[in-house]
Amino acid sequence: MNSEFVTTPFGRRGMSFGNLATQMMARTIKDNESIDKWKLFRFVCEAKPLLGISDRSLAVLNALLSFYPKTELSQENGLVVFPSNRQLSLRAHGITEQTLRRHLAALVDAGLIMRKDSPNGKRYARKSRAGDITDAYGFSLAPLLARVDDIENLASQVVEERLYLQRLRERISLCRRDVLKLIEIGMSERICGEWEGYQNRYTIIIAGTARNSKAPQLAMILDEFENLRQDITKDLENNVKIKNSSGNAVQNERLIQNSESESIFDTQITHQQDSIPKQDGYAAQIHSVDGSIPPSCYEKAEEKIPRTFDLQTILNACPEIAMYGPGGSVRTWQQLQTATTVVREMLRISASAYGDAERAMGTQNTITVIACILERAADINSAGGYLRSLTLKALNGKFNVAPMLMTLLKSRNQRLVAG
Repeated sequence: MNSEFVTTPFGRRGMSFGNLATQMMARTIKDNESIDKWKLFRFVCEAKPLLGISDRSLAVLNALLSFYPKTELSQENGLVVFPSNRQLSLRAHGITEQTLRRHLAALVDAGLIMRKDSPNGKRYARKSRAGDITDAYGFSLAPLLARVDDIENLASQVVEERLYLQRLRERISLCRRDVLKLIEIGMSERICGEWEGYQNRYTIIIAGTARNSKAPQLAMILDEFENLRQDITKDLENNVKIKNSSGNAVQNERLIQNSESESIFDTQITHQQDSIPKQDGYAAQIHSVDGSIPPSCYEKAEEKIPRTFDLQTILNACPEIAMYGPGGSVRTWQQLQTATTVVREMLRISASAYGDAERAMGTQNTITVIACILERAADINSAGGYLRSLTLKALNGKFNVAPMLMTLLKSRNQRLVAG
């Protein structure tokens, strides 16, 4: 039924190398090879993006397959269909003849069908006396059968890429949701962190996301979202650790303590003086005759010095100190140290008390403590005496600046929420 010779198109249509290659490939079909035509059509539909055909072309191919009399597409049953353009148009949802011709040409160019033209260009079949078709002219479906494995592989590739793209979009959606809600938590709870910076990063990432983004672009966007989520999570985890560590320490390391009260910054404190109070154990043995602490004591306390906080956290907890900076503001550690020098003189903290604290706790921690003292200066009778007591506790490993700072930060956040 199918000629083993190369056939050329009727009329003005020229012969292309692609048409020739398609015909050569169609001659490689095995005698016993067959496949369900609708199963093969589903593979073609899946592989559509890689085959370079449109939905309308698929509708025309569907119509051609409907004219094939058997369900199984095989060499034995013949592979040529010969419907008229009118019949094809009706089964292809009524498309115009001009559109039909264009999509038939697209299927030929894609190597899915090939023309087998008659001498006069008409489509028909010749039958034997027994009624069997001996030869037919029209469109051969042989390329489809010859490319079964190729089309199936292309379909699998498209499906895998689509699933990968879907997974990327799902993970991006989850990351977006996490980032937005975590930023919302940080800002609503007034937790220390670069929340405005995180919002700006989020906006920039979103601006680079398009609805038709391909897998490589989506993979890069996902990486950026995951990095942003990781940075936000670290900020929140650090705050949680600080709160957990201060939960127990704050009961023993109050910012201001006396023998009758365990509250922080107790307004009834009246006994601090500008001298080192008597302490039991190591703290009672380390002060010298002039009230300063011998240098040998600091070597024993080096490993007990607490970790400093970032500048923004200190300013959030102790906003009062900012007005004593250059120009009435503080933006750097150097400006904060300048403000501390002014505050130290104002609170009458002696140079020796400040120097002992600086050697015991480090410069940044000492600055932080003085900022905290300023914040509650009205509740403290002697800032210098209080600083000396904290210095001794730091040398004994019994003082951590974290509970002090977090208490002030929490108190300020509560006032902001209430106000």
